[in-house]
Amino acid sequence: MRVIVTIQHPGHVHFFKHAIRELESLGHEICVFARENEVTVELLERAEVDHEVLAGESNSLFSLAAVQATYEARLLRRARRLQPDVITAIGGVAASHVASVVGATSVVFYDTEHAKIIKNLAYPFADIVCTPDCYQGDIGAKQYRYPGYHELAYLHPNRFKPDPSVLDDIGLTPNDTIVVMRLSSWDSSHDIGQGGFDNPIDVVDRLEAAGATVLLTSEVDLPAKLEPYRYNLAPDRMHDLLAYADCFVGEGATMAAEAAILGTPAVYVNTLSLGYMTELDQEYGLVFSYNGADRHARSLERAVSIIEDDDQSTWQRRRDRLLADQVDVTDVIVRKVEMAGAEASSNRSAPTPNPG
Repeated sequence: MRVIVTIQHPGHVHFFKHAIRELESLGHEICVFARENEVTVELLERAEVDHEVLAGESNSLFSLAAVQATYEARLLRRARRLQPDVITAIGGVAASHVASVVGATSVVFYDTEHAKIIKNLAYPFADIVCTPDCYQGDIGAKQYRYPGYHELAYLHPNRFKPDPSVLDDIGLTPNDTIVVMRLSSWDSSHDIGQGGFDNPIDVVDRLEAAGATVLLTSEVDLPAKLEPYRYNLAPDRMHDLLAYADCFVGEGATMAAEAAILGTPAVYVNTLSLGYMTELDQEYGLVFSYNGADRHARSLERAVSIIEDDDQSTWQRRRDRLLADQVDVTDVIVRKVEMAGAEASSNRSAPTPNPG
């Protein structure tokens, strides 16, 4: 079986990297195509995933449309040459379009209900759309639901063991109270008009006053006062840091979910709500979501209470229950891609009915 994997965001690297290795170990040919976006290419290189970069970065919604068109055109040329059985992606706009042209089966994974542009462009062309059970939306017969989250493709205990040396690398010890903070850029198509913190400087000041050491990761330029707080280790060490942090506070849903799955309580500050954020909040109590007009003040109160309570055993019990309920999502990826490939191969080899 020949499979094309398309990568357009750093999180996509983490999601697919273990599945790529497993599919290759099963004898399948995997071709990875990417576009530059933040640290996407660096993560592919650090994960030792062979890949070809088809397009550069974008800095606005208008330039994103141009970059996406370039990416899709170049992907189509490669797919016509390679003749894949399956094309898979997160979101899957380019993957579903190209697959429909070259006769491949498209397997799309997605978990973001409010990304209307991506859904409208991808879902009508996709053959299979895989979503978590908690996804709020019915896609019809092509939808496959599974008990898990994207982040469990790479942070399930089967796939990830945190490295405690990360604390030495940042000059801290297990006795330090560590808060990881995330600021978003709000330039994705589904983030336009949304918001998070009122004032990031106020957040850092309040967390420090509560006794925390704040390490900040940001998609945007920081005020000069916050630059010394910037996390500066390799991007693939962030999950080690999240595992040993006492709390996550941020505007990014992916990193909030990552923290929660690792047993680190997450305070999510964003006007947007998501199915998996709601489940991690209401079902497991590992995420605390603040979406309303008072989100800044209420989220800080919650973060300070988590720091001051220092109740590690509670978070561990909640994580254990989550892991008992959910699956290793890499297994889902491998199974669905193999099934799609087998069906595609069977359809191609089936004899053409004789009209006579």
